[in-house]
Amino acid sequence: MTQEEIIQKLKIIITPYAKDKEALNNINPDSDFIKDLKVNSANLVDIVLDVEETFNIEIDNDAMEQMLTVGSAIQIVQTKLP
Repeated sequence: MTQEEIIQKLKIIITPYAKDKEALNNINPDSDFIKDLKVNSANLVDIVLDVEETFNIEIDNDAMEQMLTVGSAIQIVQTKLP
């Protein structure tokens, strides 16, 4: 799965939680979930659960703590995919 395909799936997952719709439209690997997309920290857990379900992977606590940007989410997904 390419980085662009992962970003498109992540955008669908993040959309209900992002408060900054302009930042969401310009989502890229440098986009920070909290600072740029204005996702509150409680919703980050929901995003992680949705990522696990969408990509059929399991994200451990260490990886979850590192998942602060779209780029880190892409890396985690790519390493967990078979």
